[in-house]
Amino acid sequence: MAPPITFPSLVPMAMLIIAFLALCLIPQPAQAITRHYEFNITMQNVTRLCHTKSIVTVNGKFPGPRIVTREGDRLLIKVTNHVPNNITLHWHGVRQLRNGWADGPAYITQCPIQTGQTYVYNYTIVGQRGTLWWHAHISWLRSTVYGPLIILPKENVSYPFVKPYKEVPIILGEWFNADPEAIISQALQTGGGPNVSDAYTINGLPGPLYNCSAKDTFKLKVKPGKTYLLRMINAALNDELFFSIANHTLTVVEADALYIKPFDTETLLLTPGQTTNVLLKTKSEYPDATFLMSARPYVTGQGTFDNSTVAGILEYESPTLHSTKSVKKIPLFKPVLPPLNDTTFAANFSKRFRSLANSQFPANVPQNVDKRFFFTVGLGTNPCDKNQTCQGPNGTKFAASINNVSFVQPTIALLQSHFSGQSKGVYSPYFPVNPLNWFNYTGNPPNNTMVNNGTKVLVLPFNTSVELIMQDTSILGAESHPLHLHGFNFFVVGQGFGNFDLNKDPAKFNLIDPVERNTIGVPSGGWVAIRFLADNPGVWFMHCHLEVHTSWGLKMAWLVLDGKLPNQKLIPPPSDLPQC
Repeated sequence: MAPPITFPSLVPMAMLIIAFLALCLIPQPAQAITRHYEFNITMQNVTRLCHTKSIVTVNGKFPGPRIVTREGDRLLIKVTNHVPNNITLHWHGVRQLRNGWADGPAYITQCPIQTGQTYVYNYTIVGQRGTLWWHAHISWLRSTVYGPLIILPKENVSYPFVKPYKEVPIILGEWFNADPEAIISQALQTGGGPNVSDAYTINGLPGPLYNCSAKDTFKLKVKPGKTYLLRMINAALNDELFFSIANHTLTVVEADALYIKPFDTETLLLTPGQTTNVLLKTKSEYPDATFLMSARPYVTGQGTFDNSTVAGILEYESPTLHSTKSVKKIPLFKPVLPPLNDTTFAANFSKRFRSLANSQFPANVPQNVDKRFFFTVGLGTNPCDKNQTCQGPNGTKFAASINNVSFVQPTIALLQSHFSGQSKGVYSPYFPVNPLNWFNYTGNPPNNTMVNNGTKVLVLPFNTSVELIMQDTSILGAESHPLHLHGFNFFVVGQGFGNFDLNKDPAKFNLIDPVERNTIGVPSGGWVAIRFLADNPGVWFMHCHLEVHTSWGLKMAWLVLDGKLPNQKLIPPPSDLPQC
């Protein structure tokens, strides 16, 4: 006789199934993922202004490909160099915690990727979301090698502003008919100022105000009554840029991938390196008109500059599919931009930026300062080489410096020499904490404009809270200098015109809701005060983001030492790190 068939009790089984289903319904924490990108550095023929030339690109695209990721994700970006130039890429504004090996500035954190070589930039986005960008970080190659780096909030986390109908990156750039590498090479040889660009661009296109460029115009097609998020990036080499859209107000909601208290403006000002997210609310009904969006430079220096204007078109979708009027016949409105040298607008605009400073997005401003530094930033001169005529001031060569030290690029990467303990002969750890000679910085300049040249870094113990005053000088003319700090965001606690006054100015510092950024303009003929916590071990570049000034030596590096705990130490270099 067959044995009786027994069934497990159905009650415990049902309970198990219900428990499993209940677990499935609980919202799971968003999983960070690893995103892979392949960046092939290749030459590509590109035509602008009726002028065709071969340019360095990523994957043959100009501007380069868009990286889209989320807060918490890991990025593996495999870069293979197929061009004769050495290359490195920098992920502008990404903090790269304990991981300077992925930061990218040539001869600071890595040796360049040579022809035929590959390097994988491997990093994780920690505690950041918003618009950043990536660009080449060697010589002037970033003139064509750049693109957006868009960090979305974590899954199911919303923006602290109205959800946009659509998001659009808008990258402002600069186009040279000549080869930018030849331009800077010749300028460094002669000691004179480099030739200027031939056009500005919006998403790589110069637009209708330039010779034979009407077909190369960026068009933003919009629907009435919608909100668009414009992710603005200034990727120009040497120019701060005003930007405006005719008859439209923009609401600024973010700067350098950090949310701010929203404010309305007709005009934006971005220095090279800065990013700004703005909301564009379109008109509630079809306006029967088109509108230009334009950008042109904010100019403070005494040198020549590209005095032209780039334009794109904001075009409303017509309510009827086949409108009787052609686009040419409906009115075209043009924006009014500030005067080229409107330093008052620049200062007032900069002061409008404030951190959200709420419980979700606090402003952790260092209230107590461990170390205070005072840096002068500005131009200067180097003597002309023997048996050579130079085209700089009074037969000298143009130079630029911080605390009168013009940075000399090493031949071995600073981070590698620091990590291996072999820094002797590569860099000096004695960067001056104050100017060696006091003078009336914004008054009559001294007779001697010569700079000192050297490779010096400023050493900080881990977790030092830093206050830094950056003071423009009038040597060879007062000028606005957008300073960018790698590896950190900093709080802009104060700014003003004239010479910084240690007795009066600190009392006016904003320590409650100052804006947090990675790039800030030192005002023309003025000063800016920043604070940051040196909680990221490694070697971190700080430089003017006007490429001509960087080439002349307006740069330095901070060396942040390891902390005591394992999670406070620089990680070892990857095995594929390029060698010099």
